[in-house]
Amino acid sequence: MMTPRQMSEDRGGAGGGSSPPFRHTPLQIIHVIGNFLRIWSVYSMYRYLSETGASVILFIFSCLVPSSILFLALQKPWKGRALSNQQVVPSVINGAITALYFILWGKGLKSCGPLRAILAEYSGAVLGVLSAALYGRRGHVWKKVGGLIAMLASFYFLSQGPATEDQTEEVLGMGAMAVPILAGILSALRRVIARRVSLKNQLKRRLNAITITSATCFLFPVAMWDFIIGSTSGSSVELLFSTWAFFSTILFGVILIFYVDSIAEERLHMVFSSPRHLMVAGGCIIIMEIVYKMDFSLPGFIICSLILGFGIYEATALEHGKKGSFQQSDPLSGVLEDQIQMSPLPT
Repeated sequence: MMTPRQMSEDRGGAGGGSSPPFRHTPLQIIHVIGNFLRIWSVYSMYRYLSETGASVILFIFSCLVPSSILFLALQKPWKGRALSNQQVVPSVINGAITALYFILWGKGLKSCGPLRAILAEYSGAVLGVLSAALYGRRGHVWKKVGGLIAMLASFYFLSQGPATEDQTEEVLGMGAMAVPILAGILSALRRVIARRVSLKNQLKRRLNAITITSATCFLFPVAMWDFIIGSTSGSSVELLFSTWAFFSTILFGVILIFYVDSIAEERLHMVFSSPRHLMVAGGCIIIMEIVYKMDFSLPGFIICSLILGFGIYEATALEHGKKGSFQQSDPLSGVLEDQIQMSPLPT
């Protein structure tokens, strides 16, 4: 007679062998849809900025104001267990980094286009090279340096225009690509700080509301200065934004993507600077490039994406096993683990 434990094991071996791969399928679908909607909002934002010539800073500020209000209404960081200064102060500082990231990313989007701006966000993986140089083994350092070289090569090819079929298009050069690349590094840094401060998922969401609100406050004087300069110079400042570009940036580009990335990180163990995340974004970019009828070369884009994915793989992989398995982490994970061991934060 079979025991209940033997019966459950038999069922798991007979009918449950294929369940693990499909267990997270709904979450993976949510991740794909969330990233597609976010990238759609990026293309609508670029179309609006390029056609109207509106101020990037004013547009981003106008999107962050309602986003911060919604985050505060959803998370209510003033309720529940009181947050300590060791948690609030770094979140406020992270708000300044987030504000600078939005400014640079918006400028890079307007000057380089959505395809290059989105791919440049993965430049934050170069922080993994710094992590290996400070806390990794020498063999891992050389692998990460190779990944860094591959990433720089992909960004160089993007700056020369391999993703476009129109040969008459002006070559951007690495100088123009430096702006979205720096924005990508700042984006990775703000994620690292947020993860360092918030040791629990619920705490992470509460502190994110503080970070976005802080970023809005830091961006306020810059937006007002841009408004004053724009109005005194005689150029018309567009304040009536396109409805779709405005609401899609708020709902999909700021709010929804935060929860989608949190689910992917907590449940799917998929960090932003990873080849899997790049593969999802690449598929969405191909669809949007075709829909918006951009000057797009599919072979050039695939080559650049493959080189970039290889660079991210080498820059973020901690350990390659004999069977081909590997462990990936966020940039500066070694630094964070060392800091957590030295000075643990209160939960």
